[in-house]
Amino acid sequence: MTHEPTARPTVPAQLRLTSEGLVLREWTENDLPAMTELSDDPEIAHWTPLASPFDLVAARAYLATARQARVDGLRVQPAITTGGQLPLGEVLIIRRSANDRTASLGYSVGPAHHGRRLGSRALTVMTEYVHQVMDMPRVTLSIEAENGAGAAVARAAGYHRTDEPPILTVAKGRSLALRTWAHHRP
Repeated sequence: MTHEPTARPTVPAQLRLTSEGLVLREWTENDLPAMTELSDDPEIAHWTPLASPFDLVAARAYLATARQARVDGLRVQPAITTGGQLPLGEVLIIRRSANDRTASLGYSVGPAHHGRRLGSRALTVMTEYVHQVMDMPRVTLSIEAENGAGAAVARAAGYHRTDEPPILTVAKGRSLALRTWAHHRP
């Protein structure tokens, strides 16, 4: 599949990707209890912009925001599963505008599911999707310098840290210096 360089990269209304032993699929309302279990964790709260505590109210709001961002062409946020059922985490495609020809990815994996390479496998699947289907030659990750586990996942998924200056921002009252990691289409 090819896209005109000026064409808006599109994603089907119902995304389901199967590769690397994973099924990346849309979140549903039935997933809200699992979403709270995965996301209501101090580590997730520290490294991500998710609300803390992350209860059912927060999960409903998060799903509504994710769906609107999808409609607006800004984000795609499938659940990470191994068989299409129980969510184990989430992987995201993030764009600044609907016509943006670049994309960043993000991910989170529930603490009970660490050590299974879910993050690196999900990034590998989504990176290939962005390169091949959305026709974007460069995909990035933004990782805090102190996030050694995040850097290890990025390397395992074939990303390399760039020489770009850190992105300085504030989230949840914390000053962050985000390093850019990149993956170029082979």
